[in-house]
Amino acid sequence: MRKMDGAEFDSLVSFFDGMARTNWLSKVHDQLKEMSGTWRSKEILDVGCGTGRLLTRGLNEADRIVGVDLSEEMITAAKELFQTSNTDTKNDFIVGDAYHLPFEDETFDCALSTCVMFLLPEPEKGITEMLRVTKKSGTIVMLNPSETMNPERASSYADRNQMTGFEKETLVKWSNVSTRRHRYSEQSLSSVLTKLGAKKVTHQPVVGGLAMITVAQK
Repeated sequence: MRKMDGAEFDSLVSFFDGMARTNWLSKVHDQLKEMSGTWRSKEILDVGCGTGRLLTRGLNEADRIVGVDLSEEMITAAKELFQTSNTDTKNDFIVGDAYHLPFEDETFDCALSTCVMFLLPEPEKGITEMLRVTKKSGTIVMLNPSETMNPERASSYADRNQMTGFEKETLVKWSNVSTRRHRYSEQSLSSVLTKLGAKKVTHQPVVGGLAMITVAQK
């Protein structure tokens, strides 16, 4: 399985920004933010932040917000989004690799990653880095496709929920990529996390069970 480089995502800024604003993914982002707990007075990291839409949910709550993405164009878009957001929250967006996060150990209270770890040839390396830069007793929160995700089921879910156009297109495209990368059962992802030293792993099925939000403590 090949590791993708940042340039491959540079031309997809509009697509991924639009995907982050779809009804189905916006609802998942809202749920993920709630499950991550309060961000008040905390330092928050988003690994594979894209255009920064998820992190806007912590504006004027978190003490500091940091986004990392492999794509220079995604980071440029995230910076522009926050520059127009009129926030007092400290924020920084950095081009970086999920395998080698450019931060010291135990820097953040919470590390997030949505629709990213499953893409990596070796997700364990990315999760290890998330845990490394998270403070002791801090939290990591991820969104990944479940083992039941596939194009047929994604299309069926979209039809049942009257999803059309770009809403359906983005979900089905995610399912197509998922079948070529990594999908997880709750048990398999729990096993990976506990092996890497995480504690109190919990999962919440979303998108009709096609994906799951995972929360774990360091």
